[in-house]
Amino acid sequence: MSHPIYRILSFEILEPYTLKVDFDDGTSQCIDFRPVLEGELFGPLSDESLFNQVRIDLEVHTLVWPNGADFDPATLHDWPDHKIEFELMAKRWSEKESAAF
Repeated sequence: MSHPIYRILSFEILEPYTLKVDFDDGTSQCIDFRPVLEGELFGPLSDESLFNQVRIDLEVHTLVWPNGADFDPATLHDWPDHKIEFELMAKRWSEKESAAF
């Protein structure tokens, strides 16, 4: 099974928590990350000032944040195919955190 390799060339912050991501195959995605900002890794990104510190990792060509959060470029490239799955995972992460308190 082959896994497609995509590289992120650039991004633009369109509005809070929403990025336009441009890929090396000439395509782009506009992604609203709010529904997936839950859990230990992605939850801190709900702080807009941290979210806005997003950068492109020049070695692996994906989006990264200072807290170590990142997404596979192939996942971002095909975001409409993965969005529901990530939202369900975020809900579980949120429920797990709530149960811990």
